[in-house]
Amino acid sequence: MFFRRLPGLSTIHSQITGVILLSLAITVLGGSFLKQRVETGYSLVDVEELADSVFTISSILKTATPEERDIVLQAANRAGWHFTLRPRALAETFKSSSPEESVLDATIDWLFSPDGRQTPLGGWKTFLDDKRVVSAEIDDKTILVLGGLPNTAFWSEVLDYLVAVITLIVLFSSFGVWAITRPLRKIASAAANADITSGRVIFEEEGSVEIVAVARSLNGMSDRITDMIHGRTRMLRGVSHDLRTPLTRLRLRIERVGDGQLRDMLLADISRIDSLLKESLSYLRDDHHREQVETIDLATTLQTICSEFDDVGHKVDYIGPNHLSANCKPLAITRAVTNLCENAVKFGDKVAIELKRSGDKVVVDVSDNGPGIPKQSRAQVLEPFFKLNAARTDGNAGFGLGLSIVGEIVQAHRGTLELLDGEPSGLLARLTFPADLQADGITAQVR
Repeated sequence: MFFRRLPGLSTIHSQITGVILLSLAITVLGGSFLKQRVETGYSLVDVEELADSVFTISSILKTATPEERDIVLQAANRAGWHFTLRPRALAETFKSSSPEESVLDATIDWLFSPDGRQTPLGGWKTFLDDKRVVSAEIDDKTILVLGGLPNTAFWSEVLDYLVAVITLIVLFSSFGVWAITRPLRKIASAAANADITSGRVIFEEEGSVEIVAVARSLNGMSDRITDMIHGRTRMLRGVSHDLRTPLTRLRLRIERVGDGQLRDMLLADISRIDSLLKESLSYLRDDHHREQVETIDLATTLQTICSEFDDVGHKVDYIGPNHLSANCKPLAITRAVTNLCENAVKFGDKVAIELKRSGDKVVVDVSDNGPGIPKQSRAQVLEPFFKLNAARTDGNAGFGLGLSIVGEIVQAHRGTLELLDGEPSGLLARLTFPADLQADGITAQVR
C-alpha cells in the first residue's frame, strides 16, 4: 500500500525499481553504521588494554639485554600476546589505515596521547602482509611488533555484503508477498469459491496496475459467461414453452383416434415428450442461484422429505440426529435430496437418508439397495441427458437430468457430490458442503 501512494509507482516494474533503490540506500547507510559500530566497539573496549601492553613491554625491552628481551617476550606470549622483535627497516613496509578508518585513528590518538604514550609506529591501525599489527620503536635498529589482531577491514567487507544480501532478501520477499503473491492468492480463492451466475463482482480490482488489469479482465470474462448462460437459458425456455402448445393440440387430436391401442401408444409418447419438456424446464431453472442462504434445522428438513415419500408409499428411513443446524439454500437442498430419493426408490426397495457432521462440513448420504452404477460411468451420469444402458435404465428411468440438477445445487453450495458403492450393494450418493456456508460475505439468515 505504501508504494501505491507514491506517484509513478503504480506498476510492478516501477515498484521493483523502487525496491532496488531502497535496498541500495539501506545497504549503504546500514553497512556504514554497522561497520562503524564494529570498529568503534573494538577501539573503545580493547584498545586501552592493547596500548598499555605495548607501552609496558616496549618500555621494559628498551632497557633490557638481549637475553632478558627473549625472556620478556616468551612470558608475554605465554599470556596470549603475539609479540616479536623485528628489524627497524620493516616499518617502511607497513601500510597505513584506510581513509574510512580515520575516525577510529583520531579516537585512539585522543584517548591515549594525554597519558604521554607515544603513538605506535605507523599509527594504531597498520597492516603487514595484509594482517593488522601494532608496533613500537625499541631502538634505532629494532621495533616491537604485536600481531594476531582482528582485521576489521575484512569484517567491514563481510558486513557490507551481509547487509546487502539481507536487505535484498527481506525487501523482495515482502514486496513479492504484498504486490504479487497476496493479490494472486485472493484471485485464485475468489475464482475457486465464487458463484459465477450471482451477478456480483467476483475479483477485487485493487493492487498494482497489472493486478488490477488481470482482475478487471477476469470480471469481464465472468460477465460474458453469465450473459451467455442466461441467453442460452432464455432460448431453451422459449423453445420448450413453444413446443408445449402444439403438443397440447396434438394430444387433443389423438384422443379422437378410433383405434384404442394406437391412441394409447400415441398418448404415451406425447406424455413422455411432455415429461421431457417439464424436466428440461426444471433443469434450466436457476432458482438455487437466486435463493438466499439461511440457517435451518437440516435434520428436520430431511425428516420431512422422508415423511413425504412415506405418504406416497415409498419407505425412506432417516438416520441421524434429531436436530442439526446448517447454513444452506433450503429449497435447493430439498430439491437435491428429493431428486436423489426419487432415483433411489425407482431401483431399490430399501432407501435411507443419513445426516452427520464431519468437522466443519455437513454430510448427507442417500443410499439404496438397487443395482448401483458402474464406477467407470459415475462421472458421465452427472452430465445432462446422459443415460446408462445398464440395469438402472429400465422403463422407470428418466431423462438423465436428476443427478445433473443435484450436481449444480451442490456446486452452488461449494460442496461435492460423490457416487459410491452402497453396503452391501446398491448406490450411495454423498452430498458434502460447508456447515457455515456464507453467500459472498453475507451472513446467513436465521429461519
